[in-house]
Amino acid sequence: MAKVFLIIGSLSAFLAVALGAFAAHALKTKLTLDLFNIWEVGVRYHMYHALALFAVAWVIVQFPDSNVSLAGWFFVAGTVIFSGSLYALSLSGVRWIGAITPLGGVCFIAGWVWLAWSVWKSV
Repeated sequence: MAKVFLIIGSLSAFLAVALGAFAAHALKTKLTLDLFNIWEVGVRYHMYHALALFAVAWVIVQFPDSNVSLAGWFFVAGTVIFSGSLYALSLSGVRWIGAITPLGGVCFIAGWVWLAWSVWKSV
């Protein structure tokens, strides 16, 4: 499972960098400052949680008895929901999409709590 999270984390980090570059070069003049800043928040949290997937992979190797994989899936879901909704909001300007974003934030929080709990319980 560590390999799965390393691959997903690598692809997710690649995508975060690509989306950040896309915004800086193609969207900066097309989006309002407010929508551009929303996109940037999406990219920032996307990258944070791509790196979190590397942490999950490391914990899987260090603490094989832990049930940390669920944290990784929470991070993946959080990235799709949180960052994805911010990307969609930025491109469309449709504000109600922002109502979905907190669900992704809850996934991020759940992932961090599960990561800590899994390590705690395996020690």
